[in-house]
Amino acid sequence: MGRPKPLLPLGDGETFLTRILKTLRDADVDDMLVVVGHDGASIKASMIPLGFEVRVVENPEYTRGQLSSLQAGLRAADRPGVRAVLVTLVDLPLISSSTVRAVLEAYRRHPTAAMVRPVNGDRHGHPVVFDRQLFDELRAGDPAVGAKLIVNAHRDAILGVPVTDEGAFVDIDTPGDYERLIGKLPDESHL
Repeated sequence: MGRPKPLLPLGDGETFLTRILKTLRDADVDDMLVVVGHDGASIKASMIPLGFEVRVVENPEYTRGQLSSLQAGLRAADRPGVRAVLVTLVDLPLISSSTVRAVLEAYRRHPTAAMVRPVNGDRHGHPVVFDRQLFDELRAGDPAVGAKLIVNAHRDAILGVPVTDEGAFVDIDTPGDYERLIGKLPDESHL
C-alpha cells in the first residue's frame, strides 16, 4: 500500500486498526493485543483516543512475515489459563462484531477444535481462533513459510462457522482494493 495499513482511513475518523479494535470490543473481547512492526510509534499513538485498554507488542522481526507477528503475539498472550487466541489481520477491517461473536461461541461449544474460522462456501476468513493445542507448532513454525502448513496439517480439526458477513473475507491489500471497497485513497498529506 506504500504506507502503514493500520492507519489507513475508513471514514468517520476511523482507521483500519481502530475499526477492528472497536469491533472486537463490541464483540466482548476483553483482552486485546496489537502486534506492531514498522511505524510502531505512530500506530500506538493512533490507539490513544480509543478510551479502552489495548496491549501493544513490538515485533522486531516483522519483515520476516505474518507468522513472525503471530509468534510475537503468542509470546505475549500465552499464560496459564489461556485456552486459545483469537487472531485477525489488519487488512480485514470490515469484519462485523456478529462474526467475531459467532466464531468465539462456536469455539466455546466445540473446545476440541484445533481452529475455528468463518466460512462461506469454499472461502474461509477471519477472525480465527487457534486452540492451545496449536501453540507449540505455531511458535516453532518458519516465518518464511507462514502458518499454512500448520493449518493444513490440522485440516480435519478445523471448525468452519458459516457466516454471510463479507467483511470476514474482504482482504484489502492494494490501492485498487482500497478504492474499490472504501473509496479513493487520500494522498499521504491528508493522513
